[in-house]
Amino acid sequence: MEHHIVVEKLCKCAIRKGMPQIKTFDDKENAMRVARAWAQELNESFCGQHSFGVVEVDENFVITVGEGSY
Repeated sequence: MEHHIVVEKLCKCAIRKGMPQIKTFDDKENAMRVARAWAQELNESFCGQHSFGVVEVDENFVITVGEGSY
């Protein structure tokens, strides 16, 4: 079964970097680990106008985008 990481909304920083909006994995645990690491990387490397978190939705993970830094 495939598990997806989906960025709910690409901010200007993500668009500028050409970041993908969806990544697909065969293993749920690996997808969860990558989603958390990806959100942390975005929080640390982007401009700070948004905060990023991870929410599990069914068998997938959504990287949420909120206002303000984390």
